[in-house]
Amino acid sequence: MKDYHINIFYSPEDDEYIADIPDLKYCSASGATPEEALHEVLLAKTLWVEAAAEIG
Repeated sequence: MKDYHINIFYSPEDDEYIADIPDLKYCSASGATPEEALHEVLLAKTLWVEAAAEIG
């Protein structure tokens, strides 16, 4: 699977860390720690790519 740039930042509004992948529209996740947000966005990336492959 291709590697993608991942942004991780703290959101005071949400009181948690947000991770997103700019190249994959709407692919993001959150977590209580940066590591948790990263783990969650990596799962989201897998699901995003699988769904994109299914719909072409």
